[in-house]
Amino acid sequence: MTDKPPLLVIEDDPGLQRQLKWAYEGYSVSLAADREAALAQLEEVEPAVVTLDLGLPPDPDGVSEGFATLEAIMATRPHTKVIVASGHGDRESARRAIALGAFDFYQKPIDIDELGFIVSRAFHMANLEAENRRLQSRVPEAPFSDIVTGSPEMLKICAMVERIAATNVSALLLGASGTGKELLARAMHAASSRAKGPFIAINCAAIPENLLEAELFGHERGAFTGAVKTTEGKIELAQKGTLFLDEVGDIPLPLQVKLLRFVQERVIERVGGRKSIPVDVRIVCATHQNLKAMIADGRFREDLFYRIAEVTVVIPPLKDRAGDALLLANHFIQKHAAERPGGPTRLAPGAVAAINLHSWPGNIRELENRIKRALIMADGPAITAEDLDLVDSPDVRPMTLREARALSDMRTISAALAATGGSISKAAKALGISRPTLYDMMRDLGVDAG
Repeated sequence: MTDKPPLLVIEDDPGLQRQLKWAYEGYSVSLAADREAALAQLEEVEPAVVTLDLGLPPDPDGVSEGFATLEAIMATRPHTKVIVASGHGDRESARRAIALGAFDFYQKPIDIDELGFIVSRAFHMANLEAENRRLQSRVPEAPFSDIVTGSPEMLKICAMVERIAATNVSALLLGASGTGKELLARAMHAASSRAKGPFIAINCAAIPENLLEAELFGHERGAFTGAVKTTEGKIELAQKGTLFLDEVGDIPLPLQVKLLRFVQERVIERVGGRKSIPVDVRIVCATHQNLKAMIADGRFREDLFYRIAEVTVVIPPLKDRAGDALLLANHFIQKHAAERPGGPTRLAPGAVAAINLHSWPGNIRELENRIKRALIMADGPAITAEDLDLVDSPDVRPMTLREARALSDMRTISAALAATGGSISKAAKALGISRPTLYDMMRDLGVDAG
């Protein structure tokens, strides 16, 4: 029995097998020379990281058997970090491997030091993701159980929201449509001392301007035509709980004045009423608009902005959440598969590539809609890129090798910084590089330590 992490090396050259096994004395190395042996070792030792030479028998001079092995690994153990070998000039194979879900690639002939660095990064990323999965499975009813993510960017956001939840400050969630603002607001409520109280959500953009005031503040009987009885508004209904105002930027200026009084004094008056009603609610607002630009244009009150934005949380779009598109796609397949018994239960390799390459302008909402459509349209056991309607998407294009490597580096560095709380020194040590090198890489890739 060994405490060394298992590493599977899939290579048919006996000389290279010996060289790699010697080079990786810090790992428990298993060797495989073909697809059958590789899949058997995958089941037996369950390695977090695999190195794969695409030239395997019975096609040692081609790449067909190597890609078949990669597809089999990703289909059975999608969390495995596979590092693929590509020959000089074989850029198309490297691009295809990354699109199919490979973690990284290395150029032959092998540079042991470079490959060792890539393997170290892969183990580091695998450990971070495994810890996140353990935490999610251990507390399935936790406040954040509905938020599916493995990206360092979103894990930092979740940690920030959890800290905010313990206070009573007003929070403003900023993010594009479909990024999950309401899910985070619900998680904030569930993690707060108000969790036993109501969570009342209202989309300010979905209600006509002449009805929004009554919807928020309620109305007295006879206040307007059709007001046949006194009705409590959303603010009153949120008593002792959380009021979530989605698309707060769409509230008209005259109503912003009344909302400001409520936020400042925690009292309201119903439409048509004169009685001041005290309310005890936590206020969480959200918008996809640039409120500061709206303030400059005179379309949003600055004093209201500073009242509702005591703490601001900026939610990144799906394209900036490393690995989350594929994670969410599999989640939505499981979530909606029951609606079509006997339908597809997994993604075909082409669909994996399309999901990884698409820019997701509609964010999570677009992804879920495409998965639901694909579950209806698919004929086989696996969802294809055609089923997702992503074959001719202008957002899907092959990555260059430079882009693929930069994406891999950016993900790994971001994960290391998230795991070390933004400490450059600790992150550099975890990655096995010097602080100056890490600083240079962060500057070149646009990675922020915060």
